[in-house]
Amino acid sequence: MGMFGGRTAQPRQPTGGINLEGQVLIAMPGMPDPKFSEAVVFLCAHSERGAMGLVLNKLVGNITFMDLLRQLHIRPQARRVPGVKVQFGGPVETGRGFVLHSPDYNAGDATVKIGANVGLTTSVDVLKAIAEGQGPQASMLALGYAGWGAGQLEREFVQNGWITCPADNYLLFGTQLQGKWEYAIRKLGINPAQLSRNAGSA
Repeated sequence: MGMFGGRTAQPRQPTGGINLEGQVLIAMPGMPDPKFSEAVVFLCAHSERGAMGLVLNKLVGNITFMDLLRQLHIRPQARRVPGVKVQFGGPVETGRGFVLHSPDYNAGDATVKIGANVGLTTSVDVLKAIAEGQGPQASMLALGYAGWGAGQLEREFVQNGWITCPADNYLLFGTQLQGKWEYAIRKLGINPAQLSRNAGSA
C-alpha cells in the first residue's frame, strides 16, 4: 500500500486538533502554486505527520482510460466501458494511480475507508473491475496525489491558502470538472466573484 503502510490505527490529531480527513479543500484566489489554482482537493488522510489528498477538478489531459488499460495489459470485458476521465490527482508520484470510489467496492487491504461513504483503492484490481463492468457505482480515477509534510497544510491555512467544505457526490465523482471550484465556494454561501475581488486585500 506504499504511503498507507501502517495506517491501521486512527491517525493522531494534527497540531491544533483539527482533523480535516474526508473534507474538501478549496484553493483561495491568491493561491501561489499554479498547480493548485482553483483546485478542489479531497483530503484522504490528515494527521500530525502530514496530509494527503486528491485534486478533484483537473484532467491529466494526455492519457485516456483506454490508454491506461492498454499500458496495464487489461482488456475491457464490458461491452461499454464507462467514460472514465483520467484526472490529475496532484504533483506527487504522477505515475501512480488512485481510485476514489463509493463504499460498494472493496479490494481488501488495497482499499482504505475514508469515513463511511468513500473508499480509496490503489491496486490495479479496481481498474480491472471497472473494465469488466463490475466496478464501484461511483468512482474517480486520478494519477498522482497532493502531499503536505508535518504542519505544512496548517501553515497554508494560516496564510489563507485554503478554505474547506464538506464532500458530496458531485465534488467527488461529478464529471463536469470545470464547475466544481465555483460550486464548492457557493456551497459555503460565498459569491466567487466577490472572493476574487477581495483576494489579497486583508
